[in-house]
Amino acid sequence: MSSQCRPLSRRFHPAAFAFLGIMVVLGGLLGSQSARATPLLSADKPTLAPMLEGVLPAVVNIKIKAQRQVENPLLQDPFFRRFFGLPEDNAPQQRQAQPVGSGVIIDNEEGLVLTNHHVIAKADDIIVNLANGRDIAAELVGSDPETDIAVLRIDASGLPALKMADSDALKVGDFVLAIGNPFGLGQTVTSGIVSALGRMTGTGGYQNFIQTDAAINPGNSGGALINLDGELVGINSQILSRTGGNIGIGFAIPTNLARRVMDQLVEFGDVQRGKIGIVGQTLTPELAKAFERESEGGVVITQVIEGSPAEDAGLQPEDIIIAVDGSPVTDMLQLRNHIGLKRVGQQVELKVKRGNKTRNFKVTIGDADTGEAGGDAIHPRLQGAQLGAIADDHPLAGQAEGVQVLSIERGSPAAQSGLRPGDIISAANREPVASTTELREIAEGSQQLLLHIRRGNGALFLLLQ
Repeated sequence: MSSQCRPLSRRFHPAAFAFLGIMVVLGGLLGSQSARATPLLSADKPTLAPMLEGVLPAVVNIKIKAQRQVENPLLQDPFFRRFFGLPEDNAPQQRQAQPVGSGVIIDNEEGLVLTNHHVIAKADDIIVNLANGRDIAAELVGSDPETDIAVLRIDASGLPALKMADSDALKVGDFVLAIGNPFGLGQTVTSGIVSALGRMTGTGGYQNFIQTDAAINPGNSGGALINLDGELVGINSQILSRTGGNIGIGFAIPTNLARRVMDQLVEFGDVQRGKIGIVGQTLTPELAKAFERESEGGVVITQVIEGSPAEDAGLQPEDIIIAVDGSPVTDMLQLRNHIGLKRVGQQVELKVKRGNKTRNFKVTIGDADTGEAGGDAIHPRLQGAQLGAIADDHPLAGQAEGVQVLSIERGSPAAQSGLRPGDIISAANREPVASTTELREIAEGSQQLLLHIRRGNGALFLLLQ
C-alpha cells in the first residue's frame, strides 16, 4: 500500500550496513593519492561528515498553522453553544504551529524553498524553521498537486542553498542520503542506494519516482535526497508501507522534474498543462516485432484525436515517437511527463519513425479539451490505461456504447484493477458513459469508481478504489 509521505525517509538498516556501503564506494580510494584529496575522508577514515557540514543547513523544517472549524451543525445554534458553555461567536480555533515536513533551500538569493504539495496543502500560515533554530514566515509561491511539488519564498539573507544535480544521470546502485525531520525528532540523515528509477505508485498525477532504501519516514516529506557530492537529486515524497513507517521502500521526485515544475510556479504561480491529442503506448519488444522494427523503445501512436494539434501537425496512428525535443523517448511515461509539463501554446518537437523513414514534427501544445494526450489518467486506478472511442473493428462496434480500453501498461494500477485491453466501459458509478469526457466528469472527485464492463460475450462490474 502506497502512502503519501507526510513524511518520507529512507529505511535505515543497522549502521553496519551504511558503513559497509560507504566502504565499498571508498575502499578503492584508500590506497590511492586521490583518497587524501576526497572530502569523504577525514584522518584516513571514511566519513561523510565534511560534505554534510555544507549540506545540512540548506534542509529546513516546515511548520504550518491551520484553522480548525467546528463542523457539527448542532453547535452552530447559539442555544446549544450557551448550554455547552462554548464561545458565542463560534470563531475558528487557531492551532499552534506544528512541524509537518521538510524543505530544501535551492536559491539563496530569491529565498526559494522546495517542498511537497501535501506538506502545505492545508496550511493557512507556513513557517520555515532553519537548521539554526530560526523561524521565518514563508510565502507560498505556488503549488502543484499533480507532481506534489510546492515552492515557498522566505525573506532572509545569508542562506545556504543546495545545488540541483542532473537526476537523469542517476543509476540504480548509486549511493544516496535522505535528509529531513522524521517523526519530529529533528534533522536526521539516513543512507542507502537508488533501488529503481522511473517508478509509479498508482496515486495519480505525474510520476517518475526515484526509489530508494534510504530511510524515509513521516516528517521527511519535502526533504532532500542527495548524492555523495552533496548535490540534490530528489525531493522525498512517498513511502510504501502498511504501518505508516519505513520498510525500505521510499520514493523521491527527481530534480529534473521538480525543476521544471518549480520554474513554472515561480514564473506563473501555477502549472497549466496542455495536450497534443494522441493516444499511445510503449513500444514493447512484441509490438516492435509486429511492426517489423528493432526493439529500441519509443511510443507507438494508437489514436490521433480529431481536430487536435497532433492531427494538424500531420501525426498518424502507427507513427512511432522516438525522441521529444531532442531527448530519446523509451516509454509512455517519459513522453507523458515531457508533454504534460509544457504550457499551452508552447511547441514540442517530435522525432517520429513512419515506415522506413524518420521525420520531425513540430506540435503546438493545446488545452485540456484537446483529448487524451500522453494518456493522462482519468482516475488514479486507471493510471496506465489508454482509453478512446470504440474501434470500428471491435466485435461490439455498433452493438454497445461506451469507452474502449485500447491498451494497458504492464504492472500499472489499471492492470492491477483487472481491466483488460478491448474492455468496453459502458457505465461508471451507475451512469451511462459514451465518451472519455463523460467518464472524466463522473470520475472527477470520486474516491471510488464502479465500472460496468462489457467483455467478449459477457459483462461484469469492477470497483476501483
